Amino acid sequence: MLSGMIDLPWWGVVLVALGLTHVTIAAVTIFLHRCQAHRALDLHPVISHFFRFWLWLTTGIQTKQWASIHRKHHARCETEEDPHSPQTRGIKEVLWRGAELYRAESKNNETMDKYGSGTPDDWLERNVYVKHSSLGITLMFVIDLVLFGPIGISIWAVQMLWIPVTAAGIINGAGHYWGYRNFAADDASTNLLPWGILIGGEELHNNHHAYATSARLSSKWYEFDIGWMYIRMMELSGLARVKKLAPQIRFDWAKTRCDLDTLQAVITHRFDVMGKYGLVIKRACKQEIAKLRQLSQQEGHEPLTIERLRHWLHLDAARLPVHDRQALAATLRHSAQLETLYRLKQELAAIWARSSASQEQLLKALEDWCHQAEASGIEALQEFSRRLRSYRMS
Repeated sequence: MLSGMIDLPWWGVVLVALGLTHVTIAAVTIFLHRCQAHRALDLHPVISHFFRFWLWLTTGIQTKQWASIHRKHHARCETEEDPHSPQTRGIKEVLWRGAELYRAESKNNETMDKYGSGTPDDWLERNVYVKHSSLGITLMFVIDLVLFGPIGISIWAVQMLWIPVTAAGIINGAGHYWGYRNFAADDASTNLLPWGILIGGEELHNNHHAYATSARLSSKWYEFDIGWMYIRMMELSGLARVKKLAPQIRFDWAKTRCDLDTLQAVITHRFDVMGKYGLVIKRACKQEIAKLRQLSQQEGHEPLTIERLRHWLHLDAARLPVHDRQALAATLRHSAQLETLYRLKQELAAIWARSSASQEQLLKALEDWCHQAEASGIEALQEFSRRLRSYRMS
């Protein structure tokens, strides 16, 4: 019977397959994603070339294609132009056909030209990794077969499926559909798990969309980003240089009025601000939904309107279809508290959207908003206003 150079027990095969795929995940998250697509760090040439070579062996991915498609995803997130949004294409489409969506977009020359600048364009890239992208995969098949015998074919198959399933399917699909959100980013991104290990830290996808150019994807104390751990190890060894990190959220609880530092901090941390505001709305919903449900039964409203209210309240009014907007307005007429919370949510978001306003105008708008919140009589909103005044940059 044929056997490879290395004879492994069944559990050894599992460990080798997981180890090899983990190196691939590390190459995707550290090199392709954080380094190439977002320029969050620089890597030593030895590390960069290793990752490029490894990705050629295990995926056939071309750096320019991957970076271009990902940059377009951020630039056109959750729109019809987004290459792989489950919000526009459907969750099943992205989960099961994510790799096909990637391949289709990689043939879009306009995407490559517009979003592909700054990626490797040396002799090796042009004449090996791009011209013979399938050769590396074939070479990996031979290596697995020689090292591990027939079981190496299974190891190779796992390697080939790992990125299409985890990156193209799970991250692009589930990472914009299920999970929890620390930040109210302008998209549907979610954190799948607080422990970013199996997918190299990419599980913390909402954190990434809030601060896309940060080399670290973890945000809360309980979140762990294994990709960031590897980056720190390389940085300490002189093999990497971190260029960008998400700004730290700081507070000055002695503040009683907004100042220019408050304004800058609130705009910088606007996704955190709106995420915390979402918790205020969630608390208010618990108290009001029961009342509205009883009212709907008495007056014959459709139950669906009440059940969808939670979802509507977290969206920008402009993003709601006309009929949903009308149904929301009709429902909010029965709850002064929720109407106030929703109106002030829109007004708060509008402050940092006023690109033509001066700092003084924006500061006055922020201070006026705090006055409205504190005069609302809603305790949760008053607490939020005091927290808002306390944001600081340094």
